Amino acid sequence: METQAQARAVNSAAGEPPALVRDLLRKRGLIDEVGIAAFLRPSYENNLGDPFLMTDMDKAVTRILAAAKKREKVAVYGDYDIDGIASTTLMLETLQQLGLEPLSYIPDRYDEGYGIHIKALQQLAKEGVSLVVSVDCGITSVEETAWARAHKLDLIITDHHEVPVEIPEAVAVINPQRPGDTYPFKELSGSGVAFAVARALQQRTGIPEPGREKWLLDLVALGTVCDVMPLVGENRTLVHFGLMVLRKTRRVGLVALAQSAGLELADIRAYHLGFVFGPRLNAAGRLEHANFSLELMTTKDPIDAQALAFQLEELNHQRRLEQDRIFTEADAVAENLSAQPVLVLADPDWSHGVVGIVASKLAEKWQKPTLVLQILGDDAKGSGRSAGGYNLIEGLQFNSELFTRLGGHHFAAGFTLPAAHLPNLQASLTAHYRSVATDLPATSARQADIEVDDLAALDWDVYNALELFEPCGNGNPQPVFGLAKLKVVAADTVGKDRQHLKLKLASSAGVIYEGIGFNLAEKSPNLKIGQQVDVLCYLQKNQWQDRATLQLVLIAVQ
Repeated sequence: METQAQARAVNSAAGEPPALVRDLLRKRGLIDEVGIAAFLRPSYENNLGDPFLMTDMDKAVTRILAAAKKREKVAVYGDYDIDGIASTTLMLETLQQLGLEPLSYIPDRYDEGYGIHIKALQQLAKEGVSLVVSVDCGITSVEETAWARAHKLDLIITDHHEVPVEIPEAVAVINPQRPGDTYPFKELSGSGVAFAVARALQQRTGIPEPGREKWLLDLVALGTVCDVMPLVGENRTLVHFGLMVLRKTRRVGLVALAQSAGLELADIRAYHLGFVFGPRLNAAGRLEHANFSLELMTTKDPIDAQALAFQLEELNHQRRLEQDRIFTEADAVAENLSAQPVLVLADPDWSHGVVGIVASKLAEKWQKPTLVLQILGDDAKGSGRSAGGYNLIEGLQFNSELFTRLGGHHFAAGFTLPAAHLPNLQASLTAHYRSVATDLPATSARQADIEVDDLAALDWDVYNALELFEPCGNGNPQPVFGLAKLKVVAADTVGKDRQHLKLKLASSAGVIYEGIGFNLAEKSPNLKIGQQVDVLCYLQKNQWQDRATLQLVLIAVQ
């Protein structure tokens, strides 16, 4: 399933990688040939753990196969974010392959909120459902699971979020983070855990034929990247092969979504999952209902797919407008809280369907753990994002009694609490942060992974070798180069609002590269022709019609 570009990259790295690339590998702790080979060429057969090492996996498989044998009515209960949508789609297809005709249930972000709800279980039970399989949620649903058990509704929970002290008493609770769980990799996304269930069922039944389960990996890649899970270990392997599948995806919905976004599937990378597919698929759950996105992912009709993709494009446009407004207002508040090590920001006019994105942007800008909430009468509902290596869910659980609902992981969380508790939340989170601050890595601006003395060293051999660093993202960032004393040959601003910086840069030896700095125009307003600059950048292929050139994507210009 490799693309031609990947094949060239493999051939380039089959021998001795360029010295620059070996230096990068060494800086990432990869020194011996075995470790380098494992990193550059992930192995599907060797890098995935035995799914039956997960606690309760055997119980889950046995119960699902019993449901398939008896043709029971089964429902998949998911979540409204992308990992939840991808997990739901994956589990639906897995159960369908066993001959079941499963229902799906995605809670409404506004009317219900995150997680399993008793009213939803009541509705499913009325429809004759006897088994509910949760994906990407349920690990905190102790009360809801007790209700299901009392009403003879079997519940299998599959989740990846932080495990609370009290675990629901379901038929099976599958989460690699459970205490005592022996699965070797703990950082799976919800879709990664769902895929482990699919692999376990495949091993037990032979359905589908061995190897054909890989066609589910486009969903795993989507959920893993968009949930910002670390792209190391097993996740790296899942996303590596998931991107191969996605470039040839059979899902007409994803084909239509790529077309509406002007993206060639053959060129897709992890970046496009997080910043092109992700916002569009999330827009439905943020502004309307995530069922729009689920329908796009599951439809077999190309015409319906095009209509749904267009609808998501429109919703995403609305989402951007709302997000920009809230970010501007919240950022102004944050600016007045410079003494606070964590940010807790709330307002009645900030839609809780959008605040997660705003929290992420603020956390990145201010390098502080950030919570952004909407005040809804007596309650407040919101999302939080971490910064600087801080374990956000641990900090929120420090005073878990403040919340009526709480879930999440190291990097992100969602929650509901009485609005009167907001001052206590600020104080509690601040106290916890300060108690662990000395153990956190120092936060600073992005540094160069490696300094490059000769601009000519960033050639096609290096680019092709760097292709094997993909997928890049959280835990495996794209390599950043530092280049000093480059001369500005040409400078311009481009983009709708002239917000991007476009440069031509020359080395002392006369080598000239074009550079594009997204949203850097305001940060470098006084550049002059002939001026010397130092830059942080990464290397990118720029394709224009039939001509491919290398360009620098500028992160900082000084």
